[in-house]
Formats: sequence, C-alpha cells, structure tokens
Amino acid sequence: MSVRRLWRIIRYVVPILAGFIFVFFLVVVPWFFTTLVTTHRYYFPDPNAGKTPATYAGMPYSQIAFSSMDGIPLKGWFVPATPRPRGTIVLCHGLNRSRVEMLPMARFAHALEFDSVLFDFRHEGESGGKITTLGYQERHDVEGAVRYALVRLKAPRPIVAWGVSMGAAAALMAAAETPDISAVISDSAWTTFHELIAHHARLFLHLPSFPVADEIEYGIALRGHFWPSEFNLVTVVQRIGARPILFVAVRDDRRMPPAYARALYAASSSPEKAIVIVPGWRHGEGFNSGREPYEAAVRRFLDRVAPAAP
Repeated sequence: MSVRRLWRIIRYVVPILAGFIFVFFLVVVPWFFTTLVTTHRYYFPDPNAGKTPATYAGMPYSQIAFSSMDGIPLKGWFVPATPRPRGTIVLCHGLNRSRVEMLPMARFAHALEFDSVLFDFRHEGESGGKITTLGYQERHDVEGAVRYALVRLKAPRPIVAWGVSMGAAAALMAAAETPDISAVISDSAWTTFHELIAHHARLFLHLPSFPVADEIEYGIALRGHFWPSEFNLVTVVQRIGARPILFVAVRDDRRMPPAYARALYAASSSPEKAIVIVPGWRHGEGFNSGREPYEAAVRRFLDRVAPAAP
C-alpha cells in the first residue's frame, strides 16, 4: 500500500472515529447515567430487608396506603407509640432504598414516645411511580405522608420530617411548602442540584462539570420536569425560616461531606437550628456508625420541638 493511499484512508477514518467518540461521550454517556439515576431500580443490600416493625423490634404497626400530592400511590407503615405520644415523625429513606432503611430510626422514635410513619418513595419499594428525581418530586410524597398522618391517622402534632440523603432533600423541600411540618432532621443532604451532580462526576467519573456532568444534570431535570436552579436546598432552608432544623453529616463521607451540612446550617435563620457531625465514612450510615452522638443530638432536638410531659 502506498503512503498516499494510507494517508487518504486516515483522512476518512479519523473523522469517523472522532465522530463516534464525540457521540459516545456527549450523547451515550450522559443518556446512560441519566437513565441509571432516574429509571433504574436497584436496592442497596439492607440487613433489615424483609423485616417489619414487629419482627425488627416488636413494635405494633399497621400497613398504610396513600397518595402523594400529585397522585402517585405510595405504601408504608404506621407505628404508634404510647397512648399519649409526643408527636409524629415522618421517616424518609434514601435513593435506591426502601422504608426498611428507617427501621432503626423508627425504633428510636418509638422509645422517645413518638408515632412514626415509614413509607416507600415513588419508584422505590412497593410504591408506584415510573421515575426518581432525587428528591424534587419526592417532596410531594412527603407532603402526602404528612397529610395522611394528620387527616386519616389523626396523628398528633408536631410533625417532624426525618430524612436521609434523598429523603433529607425531599423533607426540606416539603417543609418549605407546608407549615404542617414543624421541624426537620436533615441527614446527609447536599446544597444545590448542580453541586450534587458535579461533585459525583468528579468523585466517580473524574470528569469536570462541563460538558458531560452538565448534560447529566439537565437530563435528570428534564425527565423530572424541573429546572436545575429550582432544586437549591440553600434557598429551601431559608424559606423554612424559624422552624427548627437539625443538620447531620458523617465525618468522612466523601459523597456528602460535612461542608454541605455546614453550608445549610449557615443559611438557616432558625434560632433552633443545630448541627452534629458523627463518626463514620459510609454515606447515609451515620445513625449506625455514630449512634451515640446521633441519638443524643436527636434527643436534645426533639426535647425542644416537643417537650416530654412531666
């Protein structure tokens, strides 16, 4: 083969290969991760899988079914406390989890004499829905759980929303929209949707924000029917105002570092805000890895929100 003919082949092949690479990284990769986040069903292994409040801790409970504020059918459990409970805690699990993740928190709430509502978010567990939006549309699920607790269960106030990761984001957003939520326990939340996606792209894919991470960000938002700038937990915390918020972070959590909790804490104007950094490194596992300081912080927080009867 002559050199001239070889260069002619290279001139045709290189642009084609470049085109394939361009399409792969700017179309296929963002589409893959957008689909993975929003529609793929995967559940992290949970040691409590298959358990109920009764089999986990001997707690009485009942099966409940209700709808989110935008009509998604949801399934859950209601765990009553003493005959005169101090209030009601709505427990909100994380991404790719289900209500069983919150069983340890429900047991603690039960010991503190709070009723609790555990439920599966849309597109998770036994609930309906075709898409996950990392907390934005899930805020309607939290509001639906609060409404069901107050109207159907006649659950006592105050209502406290306690969420982990995606559940924390949904709980904060729901509290910003309904005054029925008196306080929030936000465990391992982020600051803004843009920072969430950009940080994970750097951490796991070693990619800069532009262009792939930005495409994933806007792809998720497009599927979730929201604008990325609307998913800003810093402004959400400001909208919650004076209501109490406890911010929790895991000290060595690379996915949601304590800096996020500190930023949200700084943005809050509540005179009853609090923050606790517990030991551990696994994302969303602070209640297990730092049980003693976590429970102490929640106990102090709830004693201010709903003082125990003498």
